[in-house]
Amino acid sequence: MRDYVKRVSQMLPKLSEEQIKQIIKSVASENEMLDSIIDSLSTGLMVVNNDWFLLKVNNLAERYLKEIFVNDDINPGKNPEPIYNLLNESEICDFLKECAREDKTNVSQEFSTTNSSGSIRFVQVSIFSWIYDGQMKGRIIKFYDITEKRSQEVLLRRMENMAGLTNLAAGMAHEIKNPLGAIGIHIQLIQRAVKKERELGRLSLEKKFLEDHLDIVNEEIENLNKLVMNFLFAVRPVKASLELKCPEALINNIVSFFAPEFEKSKVALSYTPCKKKNKFPRLLIDEKLFREVLINILQNAFAAIKEKQSEMEDFTQGIIEIKSELKDDNCLLFISDNGSGMSEDTLSHIFEPYFTTKASGTGLGMTMVYKIIKEFGGDISVTSTKGIGTEFTISLPVPQTDKKLLSEGFSLKESCRE
Repeated sequence: MRDYVKRVSQMLPKLSEEQIKQIIKSVASENEMLDSIIDSLSTGLMVVNNDWFLLKVNNLAERYLKEIFVNDDINPGKNPEPIYNLLNESEICDFLKECAREDKTNVSQEFSTTNSSGSIRFVQVSIFSWIYDGQMKGRIIKFYDITEKRSQEVLLRRMENMAGLTNLAAGMAHEIKNPLGAIGIHIQLIQRAVKKERELGRLSLEKKFLEDHLDIVNEEIENLNKLVMNFLFAVRPVKASLELKCPEALINNIVSFFAPEFEKSKVALSYTPCKKKNKFPRLLIDEKLFREVLINILQNAFAAIKEKQSEMEDFTQGIIEIKSELKDDNCLLFISDNGSGMSEDTLSHIFEPYFTTKASGTGLGMTMVYKIIKEFGGDISVTSTKGIGTEFTISLPVPQTDKKLLSEGFSLKESCRE
């Protein structure tokens, strides 16, 4: 562009008025395009001269300045003082002053700021040289919002800590389980010896005093073993072998398997495929674990309907419906029933380990469902009304490869066959 302008300026005396207008229009269009590119950047940019007076600012930097840094209006080329005197963030102000005073370039520093709504944000400020025609004309100041990056780092550290605690907990559970096994074995040896002595008539203690107490000890050991095993089951990470699979065939198989058995108890089970059936995608899932999710939810729905049937004499027909839907980049699966429903308190604890409303339940079924769906990169939510019914919503992301297939209009049959 610079060479082009030089050549045009040399040719100006020979150009007509119309040609000059066309050249000016072309140059203006080029400048507008460059400005739009700079304004579209995901990084905030400010250009200052050697006296640190603001010359240019892109849209993102202007937003940063208005929301976080500058109290007054931003007027590139018109502000009567250096940019650092316009800032209300003292740490960033001091950083820019130091760079100006010591003529620093190619430096970076991170800052935490609080915007007008009280939210804490993390910003990286970098200073670069602005060179034009071989001379230092000023500085380019880059603002980059790294709040999400820092949040992800915090989340990652928490996950690492949780993983460490999980491994520690699993190790402790194993350490508890081993002596419990040894205690159980020795109790059984004592019981055999007592039985033998009893048969030989050499034991004078009452049966209730000895054998019954040993039986109670054995029961408690068994209960502790169950607790340890359930705990290990809950804390161990889900080991999923993810593959691109079409879930529809699996859903149909499960419905075909359960429907006849449910029908005997007057519970209708049905599946309504996605309306955009010709574009149903494959999903990144583990078929075995996906089947476990569906079975667990269906069994809970069936139990809720049976409970309602026992409580209401006029309620006979139970309904469990599975529906699928494509929305944006996600496949949604809705599993609803017209069973007894859940209270708000039960609903708030539904995915918590060891929480159960069943007398013989472990409280780990829905915890595993939640862990499996999260392992698939998806999400699960539930809505329920006491006495009316419950609906689970499972959201699973469509992999990038199948997003392209959807846009190309592949059919369900073609998508599942690949």
